[in-house]
Amino acid sequence: MEIPEFTCLCPMSGQPDFATIYVDYVADRRCVELKSLKLYVWSFRNEGAFHEAVTNRILDDLVRAVAPRFARVTARFGVRGGIHTTVVAEHRKARWQRGIEIEPPRFAPAGGR
Repeated sequence: MEIPEFTCLCPMSGQPDFATIYVDYVADRRCVELKSLKLYVWSFRNEGAFHEAVTNRILDDLVRAVAPRFARVTARFGVRGGIHTTVVAEHRKARWQRGIEIEPPRFAPAGGR
């Protein structure tokens, strides 16, 4: 899933941070309902959060909600202080053996080169 309109606030300055969140997962008995995911993502709009913390929180909440066999949350944040930030967090269920290699998303360098 690709969530291109994620926003939260910088906990230091209060200025908005913008990101595209990518969620890759292998379901077990439950799956993510997209409307619920949208409302959950919106809940961060007025919340102060560091990039790494918010990415890990999204992964933890996803794992708690649907108990997937595998989950990866990749957060690609826009520029803050002249730096793009990409944070990746993963979860694997105990003894889960993947049948295929699950590659992280590849991104074009800034500026489209």
